[in-house]
Formats: sequence, structure tokens, C-alpha cells
Amino acid sequence: QLQLLESGVRLVQAGASLRLSCAASGRTFSDYAVGWFRLAPGKEREFVAAIMWKGSATQYADSVKRRFTISRDNAKNAAYLQMNSLKPEDSAVYYCAAGYYSDGTDKYSYWGPGTQVTVSS
Repeated sequence: QLQLLESGVRLVQAGASLRLSCAASGRTFSDYAVGWFRLAPGKEREFVAAIMWKGSATQYADSVKRRFTISRDNAKNAAYLQMNSLKPEDSAVYYCAAGYYSDGTDKYSYWGPGTQVTVSS
């Protein structure tokens, strides 16, 4: 099993920056791609960003391109989501996931419990 745990400052104002961290333990973290997803009230869980197991490729949802950056440090068993120019519509529960490199939730086998991010206007 691979355990994932998200962390980061949770309440920010619009226009601010925030970095979420995802700490992994258990199985070999570097064997897996990492994805970030988010779930807002009344919406389905949506893809945010993904990074391949060596970090050689990344992909982003159109809504976060040029604002968010995904990265990972396999030596630290960690992944990150740097979020800049935050908007109130970015408010959601953010989940870190590990699995196959994809924008689909069904390709990820391991999920963190999620962390609430609230962006005030």
C-alpha cells in the first residue's frame, strides 16, 4: 500500500499563492505518476494536474494552466502543487493521488484524504 497525505496553508485571499504538499509512505513512490484533483461543492471531482514518475512530463487542466505548477521530489517521497494567482473558484478539497499518468480519476489507485483550500474574494 502507498499512503498519501496532503498538507498546506488552507485559507488565502484571491491573488495569493499557496503550495500544497503530498507526503508519501509505504510502497516506492517513484514507481507512480502523481495527480492532483479537486472537489468543489456541487461539482464532480476534477483533474488539476499530473506528473510522470520521473517528472519528465506534466499536464494541466485548462483552468489552471500558467497559474499552477506540479512537481515532485522522489528522494523526499513528496509531490507539490504550487498555486499562484488564486481565484475564489479554486476553492475546493484538493486530493493527491498516485497511479498511472492520466487526467482520469480511475487511473489512480492511491488517494490522500484531501485538504480544504478556501480562497476568499
